[in-house]
Amino acid sequence: MNFYNHITDTIGNTPLVKLNRVTTGIEGTILAKVEYFNPGNSVKDRIAVRMIEDAEKAGFLKPGGTIIEGTSGNTGMGLALAAIARGYKCIFTMADKQSQEKIDILRAVGADVFVCPTNVEPGDPRSYYSVAKRLTAEIPGAFYPNQYDNLANTAAHYETTGPELWRDTDGRITHFAAGVGTGGTISGTAKFLKEQKPGVVTVGLDTYGSVFKKYKETGVFDENEVFPYLTEGIGEDILPQNVDFSLIDHFIKVTDKDAALMTRRLAREEGLFVGWSCGTAVHGALEYAREHLQADDVMVILLPDHGTRYLGKIYNDTWMKDHGYLESRNFATARDIVRRRNGSTRLVTLSPGSRVSEAIRLLNQSGISQIPVVDETGHFVVSLSDSTILSLLIESPDLRERPVSEVMEKPFKFVALDSTLDVLASFIDRDNKALLVRDEQQQAHIITQADLLSAMTA
Repeated sequence: MNFYNHITDTIGNTPLVKLNRVTTGIEGTILAKVEYFNPGNSVKDRIAVRMIEDAEKAGFLKPGGTIIEGTSGNTGMGLALAAIARGYKCIFTMADKQSQEKIDILRAVGADVFVCPTNVEPGDPRSYYSVAKRLTAEIPGAFYPNQYDNLANTAAHYETTGPELWRDTDGRITHFAAGVGTGGTISGTAKFLKEQKPGVVTVGLDTYGSVFKKYKETGVFDENEVFPYLTEGIGEDILPQNVDFSLIDHFIKVTDKDAALMTRRLAREEGLFVGWSCGTAVHGALEYAREHLQADDVMVILLPDHGTRYLGKIYNDTWMKDHGYLESRNFATARDIVRRRNGSTRLVTLSPGSRVSEAIRLLNQSGISQIPVVDETGHFVVSLSDSTILSLLIESPDLRERPVSEVMEKPFKFVALDSTLDVLASFIDRDNKALLVRDEQQQAHIITQADLLSAMTA
């Protein structure tokens, strides 16, 4: 008889599949490493087993214990399968931007899931990082794998994914491309491949709103690079220890829309029913390949997960249309709003030391309702609005001679230049009265409710 003792024994040795249609006009051979053949339908199955095995050996995880992890969904699935095999309980925290399918899948395999807000700082007690750490401290016998900083993540790919690619390409691989999130996949695989052939080029795919690309190119962690984005399982607003920038030769950023459209193309043109970040990986890798690949080159693009995680989003025509991904509209994005102004509107700002009277003068003179406050380093630190100033003035008429720091509100959020009107509108509420966006020249612009109304009726 030929059988496996448990489903986790089937992890690894996923196939390489040649891409044929989406690569038209590109030289070289482009292969996809299709990780949805793992039992949990994602590349994260590999690291889940390795992290649990290491924890058991170190005595961090004992029989009857609880595994608690912050996840975008896929690592949670891998951990849940391994936990079933070993008799552990699982609790997962997730950001609310993750698909409902991911939440439902985790609950189906017996895990408890806590959904946390996306648009908060990593250190905020409400973030899915912080909630996972808090629960670990509160629950006896709990273990927090921390896929971001647990180097078993990188080791799993060094020991499995890298050798598989070397074996299955017969050592002919010249380029390896993968999305970068926790960093373990690209760092572990690249480390092995570069040890076999130092000339292998590694291409990391990033998303707008993530810090990786600029940090690689400048060494600067720029908070201005961080803003909300929709693509799941890729990019970060932190620097995980598993991201070894010395092993990643190039970074390419891909928009949410380009990633979604390529994901659907992979299903229709290649028969690969894959997840959203797979579209990011292929779109960005092919952008690099068009410029750099030669006829004898062999590029492998890692496709991390399966399309069932995204049935309600990118494989749903209504959702795609609602986000402006399937049809064009006049002034449909933040970029269009900025272009429509044609340089006619200058961003009005104040310094933290300015007085309230100066803010009132600028609000009246410019005919605006809110002003960002910028410190001496150029960072947007807080904001002011006419409604807040008015309500405070009624209570304290002498407020006008005080510094604006006494009436300040939260800073406006930065958003991606290609954010659609629907996405922009979802970010504006009573607590966040306007948005900021940077154009191609890194000049900041403000987007208000009035801008959105004007764009929607244009």
